[in-house]
Amino acid sequence: MYRILKQEGRAKRAEFETVHGTIQTPVFMNVGTVAAIKGAVSTEDLEEIKTQVELSNTYHLHVRPGDQIIKQLGGLHKFMSWNKPILTDSGGFQVFSLAGLRKIKEEGVYFNSHIDGRKIFMGPEESMQIQSNLASTIAMAFDECPSSVAERKYVEDSVARTTRWLERCQKEMKRLNSLEDTINRNQLLFGINQGAVYDDIRIEHAKRISELDCDGYAIGGLAVGESHEQMYHVIEETVPYLPQDKPTYLMGVGTPANILEAVERGVDFFDCVYPTRNGRHGHLYTNHGKINLFNAQYELDERPIEEGCECPACRRYSRAYIRHLLKAKEMLGMRLCVLHNLYFYNTMMEEIRDALEQGNFSSYKKQKLEGMQNS
Repeated sequence: MYRILKQEGRAKRAEFETVHGTIQTPVFMNVGTVAAIKGAVSTEDLEEIKTQVELSNTYHLHVRPGDQIIKQLGGLHKFMSWNKPILTDSGGFQVFSLAGLRKIKEEGVYFNSHIDGRKIFMGPEESMQIQSNLASTIAMAFDECPSSVAERKYVEDSVARTTRWLERCQKEMKRLNSLEDTINRNQLLFGINQGAVYDDIRIEHAKRISELDCDGYAIGGLAVGESHEQMYHVIEETVPYLPQDKPTYLMGVGTPANILEAVERGVDFFDCVYPTRNGRHGHLYTNHGKINLFNAQYELDERPIEEGCECPACRRYSRAYIRHLLKAKEMLGMRLCVLHNLYFYNTMMEEIRDALEQGNFSSYKKQKLEGMQNS
């Protein structure tokens, strides 16, 4: 159940009810690829840094430890001791990124495991079965993610196949949700819009998948090589053709600026590895732009990463100390930086929701972007 509480232009402040709790949107989902956030971040940490939704990866968990094992252990929520919503992606993007190892056919994709090289087949039915075993709150449809610079004919054929795959996903999801031994029989399914940077293909595909009445819709295949301007243009053209009474998810995006721009264009859900990846390399987000703790200027800096920040790192430690940990390759340094960045993102989403509730999102956005001009 998706309910819009307030709108400002196309930007939406909404709530999305799920079997694992209500998600307040716009929301940033914290990426825990293998059922853990990289950087030694625990489930207790996620609760402390205001995480609403954890995102895990279907392909990686299928390869290791195996989705059957997770099912035997009671599903992903029980496995990682997390009782809030979890979204699992379908594995489609991983197949796309393993380009050298794959072969796409109508029935699905044949590819080799990146861990031990064994042959794996994944199609719409397999992806749904794996995600059902994981028992996530929201499952993503299995799609092909064509390159944003692929030729038009290739993109047209790929998008038509993604639509056929979505119909197969829906059918299989319905069957799985009716089985007695399915852990989460209320699992939701989001369809994915594709079309590279071709407006007309995007719009046609959005109209077509809207007719299939999924629980939510994602815009996929962006942030994979096109410019920010192209990405914003695609979002602007596509979102009006997706159902307004369902959540819209922009996959794999992005920087704080990307998120603010996409919220303004009607997007509700986001995920990205930037805050964790950057954190592990000492690159930190603040309201005054990004800082790199490896820089010598922070060697004697006794201030927290950001004055006034309530994250576990800023409440207790100095830039100088965290810099020392990073230089010494101590895991604690990475952990504190990741916690700060995720807290920054989750807090920004809170601020966005507050600004939308108060009807001053556009002035908040302007102020936030001006402050962070370096990020």
